[in-house]
Amino acid sequence: MFEPFSRAYYFGRLYVEPYDGDRPVMRRDQHEEVNEQLYTSGVGVERLDNPLVMKLGTRHLAVHGESGIPDRTLAVPQSMLEERLRAPPNLREVLLAKADHAAQLVQMGAAAGI
Repeated sequence: MFEPFSRAYYFGRLYVEPYDGDRPVMRRDQHEEVNEQLYTSGVGVERLDNPLVMKLGTRHLAVHGESGIPDRTLAVPQSMLEERLRAPPNLREVLLAKADHAAQLVQMGAAAGI
């Protein structure tokens, strides 16, 4: 779903659609899979429900897992989108912050949706 892009990010493409919730979400099993593959160290017991920090356009979003979201879809509250989206969902380029960069963005409060 994501491939190495730079020192700070992975690159991927997801369908982006507006969402009525209060925070950005993706399908729970895919969220946990990406979290396990790209955010865990493999040492000890680690959480798989930490938010993934994705960059959509110029905005960083803290993405959580949620049931009922379509495959390969990033569902974003309309208030967090830089532009209005029309149906059907658009396939968009998304950057996923690498674990250390994501931690910095969350700590600085730069990721919307925490």
